[in-house]
Amino acid sequence: MKKIKIYGDTHKEQLLASKRDRLYRFFMADGMVRGGVLHGTRMVSEMRANHETGILETLALGHAYLAAGLMAASLKGRDRLGFKIECSGPIQGLSVEANGYGEVRGYLKQNPIPVTSPPDSFDLAPFFGAGFLSVTKYLEDAKQPFEGKVMLAHGTIAKDLAHYYLTSEQVPTAFNLSVKFDRKGTVTGAGGLFLQVMPGADDLLTRSLEKMVFRLPSIGTAFSKQCEPKILILEAFEPLSPEFIGDHRVEFICHCNEKQIRSLLNMLPREDLEEIRENGPFPVDLKCHHCNTHYLFDRDEIVRICQQRFSDN
Repeated sequence: MKKIKIYGDTHKEQLLASKRDRLYRFFMADGMVRGGVLHGTRMVSEMRANHETGILETLALGHAYLAAGLMAASLKGRDRLGFKIECSGPIQGLSVEANGYGEVRGYLKQNPIPVTSPPDSFDLAPFFGAGFLSVTKYLEDAKQPFEGKVMLAHGTIAKDLAHYYLTSEQVPTAFNLSVKFDRKGTVTGAGGLFLQVMPGADDLLTRSLEKMVFRLPSIGTAFSKQCEPKILILEAFEPLSPEFIGDHRVEFICHCNEKQIRSLLNMLPREDLEEIRENGPFPVDLKCHHCNTHYLFDRDEIVRICQQRFSDN
């Protein structure tokens, strides 16, 4: 991956910028509610820079990145999960994935999203339309992936993921996803909240929790004002006595590299490789969808790939 640097060129500058982006896990109400709060301003900003997205696209894909990071809170090590949306609206869909190390990547199927006029609001429902949401978990100790799928019921990532957890896993769940922009369209704050009510919780607790979530301030706005994630949770849910149990970094990362992309070229049928070698166009430009990194191969490199491939046969 070739990440566009928007927070300085030195390693120290990058570390300082990434310090705030973290996922904090917590319990409340004597363990009857579990949750996570994610500060992802740098992650969404870097995603935007690499994918060259406008405000509408940044909002849609940014929400997906924040949601994937929150969903991966319970993963360990090489465990990973992803979710996809396939829909009839102009956005057509998206795909994101995250792992137990807090690494998130993903892409929109349409970038830019085709619109006939500027949107009147940040309501993304008209851009999704009808479709499906699928979640896949790849657990290192499992023999095969687990996949669940539901129809889109709301047209917003937060509500449709909550619908997925209630329908597929029978767990009452709430998501709050937020990206704040300034007047120039720069991302100034991005974050999300994930809450799940454990089996055995009574209706009174659920209703109290719903009221607290409803009164919660915009997370993106709060983070744009330098509010600390822990302080946000402690103040918003004080009656439920939140207790933090751990935290880890989150980051926009893709592990693609030139060697992997070259191997894809090497797998092409012989006649296709010969056609590229003879007619180009050069440089051959191959792109990783997950991070929008472009890998360029000139004619000499294509000739070397052909020589290696044909000599092996």
